[in-house]
Amino acid sequence: MGRLAEMQRKLLEQMMGPEAMGVANANLVWSDDKVCRNFLCGTCPHALFTNTKMDLGACPKSHTERLKTEFLAAKEANPNDPIFSRFQMEYESNIFAFVDECDRRIRAAHRRLEKTPEENAKTTNLMREIAEIELAIQGGTEKIETLGEQGKVDESMREMAAIEALKSEKSEKERELQQLTDTSGASGHQKLRVCDVCGAYLSVLDSDRRLADHFGGKMHLGYHELRNMLGKFKEEREKRKMPPPSSAPPSGATGGAGKPGGDRGGDHRPSRDDRERERGYDRHASRYE
Repeated sequence: MGRLAEMQRKLLEQMMGPEAMGVANANLVWSDDKVCRNFLCGTCPHALFTNTKMDLGACPKSHTERLKTEFLAAKEANPNDPIFSRFQMEYESNIFAFVDECDRRIRAAHRRLEKTPEENAKTTNLMREIAEIELAIQGGTEKIETLGEQGKVDESMREMAAIEALKSEKSEKERELQQLTDTSGASGHQKLRVCDVCGAYLSVLDSDRRLADHFGGKMHLGYHELRNMLGKFKEEREKRKMPPPSSAPPSGATGGAGKPGGDRGGDHRPSRDDRERERGYDRHASRYE
């Protein structure tokens, strides 16, 4: 019960603010180390995966809306202040590291299944497409019922024809998936596939509803959001011509308002490590496009 009570307290603190809970100094400022910089700059991974297999628990740092509002106001008033660049770099590094760890798990899962990433990707895509078609069929069926109740016969017939086309497409996808499954052998182990977005194991024997639940699940959508963030970071970095983030926070990034000598100025020459990180950065950002 102690752990449950602590988690509940943390959730209440995030929603109401630590000042309202009486556990923090009301004079806490956004540049304080106790404030979550992921939360200030965008999204904290701790908030994305609650009640999933990847639940990180409550974030140990403050998520106070007042401080985020003050941070955004300060950034808008003085966008060239170096502290905002440092905060953004730390935020991007944290997201990059989180997705990079997921990709390591995906590669390890592929090795365990002894299948190539290309084969797994093709199977996963087919399973996702089948699930999406099934959802479209269900939605179309409900629409037909509504149109029938409204007496719109012509529209109902057109919608029925569209559903038949979807069913035909679904059958074709299922045959393709079955052929791909048959060539992988009879082993139950080989019936498993790895989701290339979140790293979860999927079975080719799963029902359409189960697959739809996975692709619409909190963990899958959370990693999808993180990968989309990396794509946006890359676009913004290309505009600013900045180096890619490292998988560890930059030196001095956790020191609040920063320290002298933290910036080298605008003349940045990418090192070999920078170039290697850029290649990995492209891979993470493009995985789910």
